[in-house]
Amino acid sequence: MKSIAVLPQGSVSHEALLHLFGDEPVNIEHHKLISNVFLATANGVTDYSVIPIENTIEGSVSLHIDWLINEVNLPMQAEWIFPSIQNLISNPKEFTDAEGHKDYSKVVKILSHPVAMAQCLQFIRDHAPWAELESVGSTSEAVEIVSNNPGKGWAAIGTALGAATHGLEVVERQVTDHNNNYTRFVLVGHQKLELPRKSSGDKTSILVTLPEDFPGALHQVLAAFAWRRLNLSRIESRPTKKKLGTYYFYIDVMEPIESVLLPAAIEEIQALGCQVRILGSYPTYTYEEEKAEVQ
Repeated sequence: MKSIAVLPQGSVSHEALLHLFGDEPVNIEHHKLISNVFLATANGVTDYSVIPIENTIEGSVSLHIDWLINEVNLPMQAEWIFPSIQNLISNPKEFTDAEGHKDYSKVVKILSHPVAMAQCLQFIRDHAPWAELESVGSTSEAVEIVSNNPGKGWAAIGTALGAATHGLEVVERQVTDHNNNYTRFVLVGHQKLELPRKSSGDKTSILVTLPEDFPGALHQVLAAFAWRRLNLSRIESRPTKKKLGTYYFYIDVMEPIESVLLPAAIEEIQALGCQVRILGSYPTYTYEEEKAEVQ
């Protein structure tokens, strides 16, 4: 049975993991911090780790990208997209008036992961702009804290699974600012992954470091993909952390590494004096609403 490290029980990462593997049994190991999720697999305690790396609203999760680049050497083995459905969670009795209607004037504090909080700012501005906002390590941790502090007017932004896990209820469903709020997850680990479900294609993620004092180097790198008609779904610069003004370029190519054209493009880039590191070549899975249980 595969062992997988993930953020706490009831987090979006936990929901996404359950969706990816469906009915296939896995051994799940929960961690409070994303660093410990990474290290569980890097140290051989688990086979894989679940890492959220990009969100529709907030874009890249920079901390997690930097861990993949600088802290561990764990290839990406799968990618999937999952909806980040955030809800306002607490004990409903704390936020109702004498007639049983919702009364958000009683909200004193709202807790959540900073990325999830940022996805719900319009709801907060409309319903509880006075509330203190507190960032914690995960949405599930936020729900747990609220559960352990009843009667204080605290609420969490998190998942329905998180509410059920910690004995609370969803006070307001789907409080995200946009309905098309999705998160991109990757499964990292040293073993190739085979899942009994059809992928929507293959992708290869690479890291390119340009040579110094080479005018037009980035243009030539992109040209190596362009004239071969290789589709790039993402290109992002990240600091090398070695010298001010020097950057890696994180690039997603919609092609498996086993293809004919991609290795040739990489060879051309290396001939320019660029360093290329392959972060992974893996299947991608899109969200299928009819097969997922969205709460």
